[in-house]
Amino acid sequence: MQFLDLAVRLALREMRGSLRDFYVFLACLALGVASIAGVGSVSEAMRAGIARDARLLLGGDIEVRLIHRKIPPPALAMLESSGKVSAITAMRAMARPGGGDRRTLVELKAVDAAYPLFGSVVLRPAMRLATALEMRGGMPGIVVDPSLMQRFRIDVGDVLVIGDRQFEIRAEILKEPDRTVRFATFGPRAMIAEAALPGTGLVTTGSMVTYHYRLDLPDTVHAATWREDAREQFPKAGWRIRDTGNAAPGFDRFIKRVTQFLTLVGLTALLVGGVGIANAVRSFLDRRSGTIAILKCLGAPGALVFAIYLTQVMILSTAGILIGVGVGAASPPVAGYLLSGLLPISVPLGIYPQPLLIAALFGYLATLAFTIWPLGRARDVRAGQLFRTLIVPPQGWPKPTYIVLTVLTALILSALAFAVTKDPRLASWFLIGVLGVLLAFGAGTGLLLQQVRRLPRSRYPVLRLAIANLHRPGSPTSGIVLSLGLGLTVMVTIALLQASLSQQIDRQMPKQAPSYFFIDIQPYQAQAFSDLVAGMDGVIRTERTPMVRGRIVRIAGTPVEDVTPDQDIAWAVNGDRGLTYAAEPPPGVELVEGVWWPEDYSGPPLISFDASVARGLGIGIGDTITLNVLGREITAEIANLRHIDWSTLGMNFVFVFAPGTLENAPHSVISTVYADGIEAEEAVQRSVTDAFPNVSAIRVKDALENAGRILGVVAAAVRGTASITLLAGVLVLASTVVTGQHRRIYDAVVLKVLGASRRRILATYVAEFVILGLLVALVAAVAGSIISHLISTQLMRADFVFSPSAVLWTLVISLVCTVGLGLAGTRRALDRKAAPLLRNE
Repeated sequence: MQFLDLAVRLALREMRGSLRDFYVFLACLALGVASIAGVGSVSEAMRAGIARDARLLLGGDIEVRLIHRKIPPPALAMLESSGKVSAITAMRAMARPGGGDRRTLVELKAVDAAYPLFGSVVLRPAMRLATALEMRGGMPGIVVDPSLMQRFRIDVGDVLVIGDRQFEIRAEILKEPDRTVRFATFGPRAMIAEAALPGTGLVTTGSMVTYHYRLDLPDTVHAATWREDAREQFPKAGWRIRDTGNAAPGFDRFIKRVTQFLTLVGLTALLVGGVGIANAVRSFLDRRSGTIAILKCLGAPGALVFAIYLTQVMILSTAGILIGVGVGAASPPVAGYLLSGLLPISVPLGIYPQPLLIAALFGYLATLAFTIWPLGRARDVRAGQLFRTLIVPPQGWPKPTYIVLTVLTALILSALAFAVTKDPRLASWFLIGVLGVLLAFGAGTGLLLQQVRRLPRSRYPVLRLAIANLHRPGSPTSGIVLSLGLGLTVMVTIALLQASLSQQIDRQMPKQAPSYFFIDIQPYQAQAFSDLVAGMDGVIRTERTPMVRGRIVRIAGTPVEDVTPDQDIAWAVNGDRGLTYAAEPPPGVELVEGVWWPEDYSGPPLISFDASVARGLGIGIGDTITLNVLGREITAEIANLRHIDWSTLGMNFVFVFAPGTLENAPHSVISTVYADGIEAEEAVQRSVTDAFPNVSAIRVKDALENAGRILGVVAAAVRGTASITLLAGVLVLASTVVTGQHRRIYDAVVLKVLGASRRRILATYVAEFVILGLLVALVAAVAGSIISHLISTQLMRADFVFSPSAVLWTLVISLVCTVGLGLAGTRRALDRKAAPLLRNE
């Protein structure tokens, strides 16, 4: 205790006036901690908002959902005996203004008198929903999204035609309590009364209709208990039941993924900032080398020296962590204000301790990981060598004890990253990537510096000194290339990926993609539809296939609830999937394993399955899949696996059945139409929807444009988060300049004594930082190009596009940062006069 008391007293005494040495240290630490704390706090706040508004988002305590069919009477009776029930019918349909030719796809929602069970629909002009939807003068009412009225340039009181029925627009929908964030919306909302839906003629056998039944349970009934009872009574119902614990699954998964990604971005910034932390500690120890030498000469043991300066670092790190935690704690209200118009919930105010504690723990671990090494080395350096530290910086490794402590701290930091992301594969790839990039940058920088040493001596003194400064003992080159280069590499990678994806969307997909998907074609309409479309000018080709919806209930005999699929293919088992059947392989099919069945096959059910989904589920040829199709369970054996190229936007199905299984099931037909030019596309849409009012048209070009907009938003968001890493790199660059400032002062004084002018010394520094900036840009451009090429070709299966502008911007940013910050940091060296410094030395 006396030892610790002495260490703390000496640490506090020496800290007077030391804060100026740790500004960059505090900034790097606060930036990384604030990123992690802010992301975690906003995520927790959103989840708290979902939990608070769960019944509003779900529309009840329980939701039962079926596709194609209504709930059977016995099951409906069970619902009605359990509490208040509201029935909603949802589908897509084509809408057009009365007397107009323009058409658009809408998300149609037919509601009963009990809707909504919780919350209220806000309309403009203000009125009750039942009043807006009631029958007046023989015409039912409809309320629509404001964007639909803007698209058609219509107003309240105008007529809107959906299917075979006319509706009077009574109001605009300002708020829909049970509408969560959806990332695949094909049209604006239109809402009608359930009683008016039959008159549209849209609901027929096999139509893509989803039936929702919301239930308001009494307070004495627990939702989980009700779900288990319902499953026991109707084990093969084929419905999907959700309760308030899963009120917004898509939005919740989105929050989880974004949180994982941004947490790793914050951790990357913290790790990059760790170089700045190490620089700050090393600079501080260099400034205190005389003090450390005197303490050792006076008999202070190395352990006391280590404890004194570790205490100072941890006290200062606490200040930086508190700043970061404070910023993170203030993030939820800021995020709630900025996202108020985009989220289905309001972000509740409050402080969320868990993410703040996790961020603080990350901060302390990062501090220890980057300070134990330089502190351990300073502990064991002899006093005589410390007195010469300005000329010959301490070199070598610390004792094995400090190496072990550094590695142990890094392992704990990695384990915390695993625990926070809750995705071992993502965390593993992140850590492997970080380690790989660090090693690659270290090796690349070493090779470049080795080549620089071998360059012939320049006959220009300025250039010769600038090159020598890059590889001299104590040179900051490696730290600058590593820190600033990491941030620039991320920016180059993102820019090149965006260029590749944009070309994929703009140049390749439109050549391959169909113009329209037509859905809800009835089997008896299929031939007439094909004849109509085939005879139109500008139509290149058409494809059609039957489709029915079903959902997986067992995989290789195991209930789907007990299967944990890979995250990338979880979508295949989470909901209903489209099913089709075919005697012959679809055009362009690529079988990966197995063989296709004979055209005249008649036997037990067989399916052709997506190879990537099969890998994610851990199944293969000969395994079975059980699907619930319209309340009937069908078990089929996997006959073959095929690769599906989803980028063609053609008709691709995860499940393709052999003949003899689905033909007699109620189903609809979907068709793709490839047309040449906008005029032909519009003519096809008008002719089809006039002849078949029940058929809906999904314009693929709109989907591509929407994908382009989403890509732009995502790219902007990723660039914004990546800029955190770049900012950390810039801070590290500043810290590196500060670290070497006293050495540059000494160099400048020596050069002045030898007769060098201020202009020549300045030119030397400019040349050094220009070369350094070019070096960083070169390493970042090469590394970013390699990473983006691998992601494009191997992961996304897209063509790689090299963007010269991305490399040019990298060069500009690198030069501005290195030259600008370098000269700003060395101004003091130029201003120092030689005589006072030489007298002090």
